[in-house]
Amino acid sequence: MSSTRMQMTDKKYLSKMIQMIMLGLTSVAATTLLHATEETTQNNAEPLALPTLKFTANQLGEITENSGVYTPGSIATATRLVLKPKETPQTISVITRQEMDDFNLNSIDDVMRHTPGVSVVTYDSERTEYYSRGFAIQNFQYDGIPMNRDSAYSAGNTLSDMAIYDRIEVLKGATGLLTGVGDPGATINLIRKKPTKDFQGNVSLGLGTWNNYRGQIDLSGPLNETGSIRARGVAAYQDKESQLDRYERKTPVFYGILEADLTDNTLLTVGADYQDNKPKGSTWGGIPIYNSAGQFNKMPRGFNNGANWSNWEQYTRTIFSTLEHKFDNDWVAKIQLNHQINGYDAQLGAAAGGHPNPSTGTGVSMWAGNYKGETKSDAADIYATGPFQLFGREHELVVGASISESTWKNNGYGTPTDYKTSVDQYYQWNGNVAEPDWQRGNHWSNNETTKQNGFYLTSRLNLHDDLKVILGGRIANYKSEETKESGIFIPYVGAVYDLNDQYSVYASYSTIFKPQSAQNPNGKTLDPLEGENYEAGIKGEFFDGRLNASLAYYQLKQDNFAKEIPNVLTPSGGVASEALQGVKTKGAELEVTGEIRPGWNLHAGFNHKISKQDGIKQSTLTPENEFSLYTSYKLNQWVDGLTIGGGARWQDKTWGDVTNPLYKDPVKHVVSDYWLFDAMANYEVNDQLSVSFNVNNLLDEKYYTIFSWYSTYTWGEGRNYNLGLKYKF
Repeated sequence: MSSTRMQMTDKKYLSKMIQMIMLGLTSVAATTLLHATEETTQNNAEPLALPTLKFTANQLGEITENSGVYTPGSIATATRLVLKPKETPQTISVITRQEMDDFNLNSIDDVMRHTPGVSVVTYDSERTEYYSRGFAIQNFQYDGIPMNRDSAYSAGNTLSDMAIYDRIEVLKGATGLLTGVGDPGATINLIRKKPTKDFQGNVSLGLGTWNNYRGQIDLSGPLNETGSIRARGVAAYQDKESQLDRYERKTPVFYGILEADLTDNTLLTVGADYQDNKPKGSTWGGIPIYNSAGQFNKMPRGFNNGANWSNWEQYTRTIFSTLEHKFDNDWVAKIQLNHQINGYDAQLGAAAGGHPNPSTGTGVSMWAGNYKGETKSDAADIYATGPFQLFGREHELVVGASISESTWKNNGYGTPTDYKTSVDQYYQWNGNVAEPDWQRGNHWSNNETTKQNGFYLTSRLNLHDDLKVILGGRIANYKSEETKESGIFIPYVGAVYDLNDQYSVYASYSTIFKPQSAQNPNGKTLDPLEGENYEAGIKGEFFDGRLNASLAYYQLKQDNFAKEIPNVLTPSGGVASEALQGVKTKGAELEVTGEIRPGWNLHAGFNHKISKQDGIKQSTLTPENEFSLYTSYKLNQWVDGLTIGGGARWQDKTWGDVTNPLYKDPVKHVVSDYWLFDAMANYEVNDQLSVSFNVNNLLDEKYYTIFSWYSTYTWGEGRNYNLGLKYKF
């Protein structure tokens, strides 16, 4: 037997062994849940001794920093009501600060790959797309304020650095109650770090594979003796290459926030954040899937289709403020203001078009374009929330209004007619080509403004000690260059019934309404996406909230679902789409997160979905089945200060329709399922100093994602390491 075959056999054997370990950990988690219920319900049983959670609460939910666990205390993303996960009639996944620190999750891409039920598709070196329940996630929130993104041009949202955030919440399903227009898949809510009443600080350094260097400092504390004025500042800088040849990205990040107690009941917050993403050697699209012989065009993982001068700079600037007042009757009023600029400056050149001849290397052309633009967004949200009495019971009410306006300005230059785009030898491509004289290319510009406003109301009715019903609705108005919709009513109904102290069952219903920018082949904008979202499930809370579990079943029905038409353009040159009616998606989600034993954290999930229209499967670029498990354990009883952990994620096969030169019509290309394994270790030398070591893709699995419109694929990252050093003040 050859050494190569032996290595492959050993790798498969090791992969199977790790899979068995992960399944064993899942079994342990399930046993722990049953054991936790038995311990709590048996009168004579001694409950498992776990430390009390140390959360600091605010109107966004409870801060996870310094809690030491992988689960949140409370959340407010779904309804503006601050509720425990067990009390929320919708599925929500949260990546806490502890989980981000343990697994060195420094980017939002890293976080999304750890989030159960979220799949990540890579378009090129600067663009990724996130999917939940089969649909792209376009709704982003920052401290609960919604900001939409444009995945075509991108503008920093999917490059966000995690240095400034306390946690990332992913609310699954329709979210139109608070966002106005709701994606059926999910909404991502990034919750920023807050100042602390006591001084704390840390500085960290990191060194990783592909010359990945990172430094970060985080300082927080009071500015006066009483602590009524508090501030926090965070700065980070990362300079990294990648497995791609000739690629580098520099990312500076700055964040500052100030809190002032104007009175005992009034809190003023002002802050700003700043991030630049400055790459060199950016790719555009990926590797052509098929060569001219109709065979899979297998290229090295390090292949970079970008020209040496190709770059896609993206930046984000945000200024925000809030004013919050608590009245004597326990009502709270809050106003939030947010101004954000997302921009890009891209001079792109990439050998990505066509199908290379496997013998001569001809048959590939360059894409070249110069794009520059930015989106300025302003948003305001004002609401009041508090208790009220009715029929002898206390209930909760939220009433509010929001308004937003965003203006996108874009201009660019196409490829000059006299610029050589043909690639002489694709398999010897090194990016060494001249940059076009952009002024000789076709120039265009866009200027689009989108306005939204609405009023919302949510009531949590305490009908019985064990039964809570949430009734809510939003009247939404939307106006863009192509669409104007007024008086759209978006209802929300949810119910939670407590079976006992640990378990609750729930159900919720909401509608889907989202204006679209997609156009049909004639250039007509598609009608708004409309539909219904149903969800029901069971949730559990154990060990005073340190461990949470949920099992959900959901069903979506959509009309005017935009599906891209391969190789068909609109009159303006964009991607043409068709509107499908009656697209139905069904699925189930299982998630367990938190501390299952003292010092043992776990975040695991399994997700299943199927989307169909007239019996034909849709949303096939995302897997029908996904599994993930990440865990860490403190070995203090053996080695004081040592924490070890690891994780695995698996996704089912995916497929899409792409071009193959041997066929007139697009063909189905299947991407096989794959497992990825990670490992981590952290050693606290003393109370101030700690050393960490992380390995991603432990078995160096080769996998890729496809971009069906471009008919290209992009390799996932190979095995990589990171060594970290952290000092706490």
